[in-house]
Amino acid sequence: MQFVQVITRYVFETPIMGLEEIAVIPTLWLYILGAVNASREDTQIRANVLEVFLSTERARHILLVVSESVSLIISGWLTYWAWDYFKYAVRVEKETPTLYLPTLIYESALFIGLLLMTFYVLMHLFRHIRVLLSGDVGADKLIDHEHPHTSELDEFELLSPKEDRNNG
Repeated sequence: MQFVQVITRYVFETPIMGLEEIAVIPTLWLYILGAVNASREDTQIRANVLEVFLSTERARHILLVVSESVSLIISGWLTYWAWDYFKYAVRVEKETPTLYLPTLIYESALFIGLLLMTFYVLMHLFRHIRVLLSGDVGADKLIDHEHPHTSELDEFELLSPKEDRNNG
């Protein structure tokens, strides 16, 4: 849409009015839904510096419970603020200046996205607590810091041809 706007404005000298307003809607929703997906898959960027000093899976899960608890508090707080803003947007009924589209179309993305992210953080927190409380035998397994196991390795194993996995 931005490319079309540049061409029509600077080449044909006739801008398309309201194109920027329309471009905001899918852009904002895609950013927010991308963040929700990262939260769902638990693939958001983290600085896992403390894991280097941990020796067992149980210790790692304790660290993850603490980390997810802090994340839950922060995301709950941000969701509460987004809820206040959402209520304000519903009450004010703002519209875009050119096309008179209700701004609630994209202003609601933040509240919905944060609500979903908070839900997924809560799910991950319960998963780590369940592992700690289950007394799983693998919880006392030592962490191999030289060859760490990551979700990317699991994906690679799924994507690699079956005969490669059997031969090596």
